[in-house]
Amino acid sequence: MTVPVIVALDAMGGDRAPGSVVHGAAIAMRRLPRTQYLLFGDQARLEPLLRRYKKLRERCQIRHTEERVADDAKPSLALRAGRNSSMRLALDAVAEGKADCVVSAGNTGALMAMARFSLKMFPGIDRPALANVLPTQRGESVMLDLGANIECDAENLVQFALLGEVFARTVLGQRQPSVGLLNVGSEEMKGHDAVRGAATRLRAPGSPINFFGFVEGDDIAAGTVDVLVADGFTGNVALKTAEGTARLMSDFLRAAFRHSLTARIGYLFAAPALKKLSRRLDPRGYNGAVFLGLNGIVVKSHGGADAFGFANAIGVAVDMRNNGFLDLIRDGLQRLKDLAPAPATAG
Repeated sequence: MTVPVIVALDAMGGDRAPGSVVHGAAIAMRRLPRTQYLLFGDQARLEPLLRRYKKLRERCQIRHTEERVADDAKPSLALRAGRNSSMRLALDAVAEGKADCVVSAGNTGALMAMARFSLKMFPGIDRPALANVLPTQRGESVMLDLGANIECDAENLVQFALLGEVFARTVLGQRQPSVGLLNVGSEEMKGHDAVRGAATRLRAPGSPINFFGFVEGDDIAAGTVDVLVADGFTGNVALKTAEGTARLMSDFLRAAFRHSLTARIGYLFAAPALKKLSRRLDPRGYNGAVFLGLNGIVVKSHGGADAFGFANAIGVAVDMRNNGFLDLIRDGLQRLKDLAPAPATAG
């Protein structure tokens, strides 16, 4: 019999907390009925919410604290002053072995700082990377780093490739995901030293990575590879550009259907297809960015996510735990050690 996964939830983090957190856990139980939860937050606010969900209440334990990390708190201040906050206590539960993973919709910078302090880095990984799943023409792809590291050397990019590859296997169920390095061209001589150095190492015989090669910006939406690797500056710009383009096209589409009476009539016929498109691009279905590289599983829900989105973030955390994410990272790092070291670069 499989041991139930225990998820630590920062019940006070996020714009809609604690309601979206409790409701999200109840939704997640439909797919994950044996999951158990530790809710860190204000007991006086959590207990009335749990009364609405009998099955969830049976699988929850509240860990009371009235302290929370403010959305605008500086990471350094949160780290010093937030030792009894719902976020910190949830992370400590994983560090102490009382929970298997943690999900929070709270302050991103504070969560990263606290997670690095409480959980430490995974042995053999130098820096954490922020990863997320994106919809593509072929299905879904993983992209990292999305802003945690502005400058990276070749070794950082190689480690990110491993982290993203294992994430694609454990969360997306891909057996041998392809990995590409985001670059300004597909030719081998293109890009700066760190990107070329990482590519050389990933191409080496015996590499645990199914390395595709260099990919460009238009390969993101095309789904050319299953895992896209970049430094945090490049990855964040690419992500925000893609999100902005999606909003622009949505606005253009709405404006086109309002343009005339004929267009409005056409909308009635197109509505079923448009609803299908909306479900495919619904950002709630991709909610759950992950801090990869930590010695523990930490999933960051979008601060404004509703209950459906938060439930998806819980699902990401549980899938990583159930599919042995940390064990696969350990195995991959051992295989990387046998490869020639990446050429030294200037970051």
